[in-house]
Amino acid sequence: MKEEKESRGGMLIALCTICYFISYLTRINYGAVLLEVERAEGISKVAASMAVTGSFITYGAGQLISGWLGDRLKPEKMILAGLLTTAGMNLLVPIFTEPGMILAFWCINGFAQAMIWPPMVRIMSACLDGDTYKKAVVRVTWGSSAGTIAVYLLAPACIRWKGWKSLFFLCAAGAICFAVVWIKGVPAAMKRAGEARNRARYGTGSTPRPTMAGTGRPGRLLSKSAVLVLVLVMPAIVMQGVLRDGITTWMPSYVAATFSLDSSSAILSGVVLPIFSIVCLEITSVLNRKLIRNELLCAGVVFLTGFCGSLLLAFLSSVHVLVSVGLAALVTGCMYGVNVILVSMLPAFFQKKGKVSTISGLLNSCTYVGSALSSYGIAWVAQEKGWQSVLWLWALVAFVGTLLSLLCTRRWNVFKTDVS
Repeated sequence: MKEEKESRGGMLIALCTICYFISYLTRINYGAVLLEVERAEGISKVAASMAVTGSFITYGAGQLISGWLGDRLKPEKMILAGLLTTAGMNLLVPIFTEPGMILAFWCINGFAQAMIWPPMVRIMSACLDGDTYKKAVVRVTWGSSAGTIAVYLLAPACIRWKGWKSLFFLCAAGAICFAVVWIKGVPAAMKRAGEARNRARYGTGSTPRPTMAGTGRPGRLLSKSAVLVLVLVMPAIVMQGVLRDGITTWMPSYVAATFSLDSSSAILSGVVLPIFSIVCLEITSVLNRKLIRNELLCAGVVFLTGFCGSLLLAFLSSVHVLVSVGLAALVTGCMYGVNVILVSMLPAFFQKKGKVSTISGLLNSCTYVGSALSSYGIAWVAQEKGWQSVLWLWALVAFVGTLLSLLCTRRWNVFKTDVS
């Protein structure tokens, strides 16, 4: 049993999952208490949301830089630097509460967070076999859902205990503690997972020493089919980012405004979203591995489900708080499913080109282009046109994402044939 667990890279997957959990604790905590920050500090909705928008922009831009560097530097060291920097920014935000200072710190935090995911994808794709990698990215993505649940449970408790600032001190402490665990544990975990992969590939005799180089060189150019796929996939990922992070960020505000809840109760309603996303991640994973082997077709089917949920949410917006939260959870869960396919699974197909981290950073940056658009755009639409207009906007975005994903299916088959 122990050998079987090692062959799956259990230790490495666990460390990556906890790391992603910590990254979400220290990334979305500001969005979770956004409503309380507005009320406690006397900041307008648009001014308060600028920090979220800024962090999405720096996170998205940082993905490109981090992705490129992640194919050239030691990925575990990059992740450590990201963890320590994000811990520092989480310590500074509650100390300096002027909107301009929060914006500056949260922009730096966004860039620090970008140093985590692309190098992590490179580590997993280099140390795990293909099928294990697909399962691993789902398990690691659980960390984001668990982190979201933890934030939305901790935020109301911290607000009632010592105020919103205490949440940031708590999250910073968690990041610092895990940084110590990461730097001590990840080299051994990478070595064990890589050796287990080589044993499975070459047998139990003499096996090549696992490296982080992958099977390709970072300088190799992409084929025409690869470029065409990326051109079509990237705007679909933007649509996914608009929905996933837009709903996660603004759901408490929508619930509070529509059903007259206080900020703590409204924030607590956000716990349902990530709980449901874990279920959707598992369903999406099984759907892709067992039924719909074409990743883009699978993403299109999941996107279509999200569109149906968003359409119902627009029609039933004020029926009952549980109906609205449930439908929002369905849409968000579907977007997590789309994300794990388009952002987490697709980059592994570029390993022979030596561009796993680069493509991961490129695709993940598209998510946060959508996130940046949603954080400021939804605030503006809600303020100027009302929440009903926001719900119809979400439905339109889901529809566009569905079409874009389905348009990619044939080209994706061509690309997979080229790299097989």
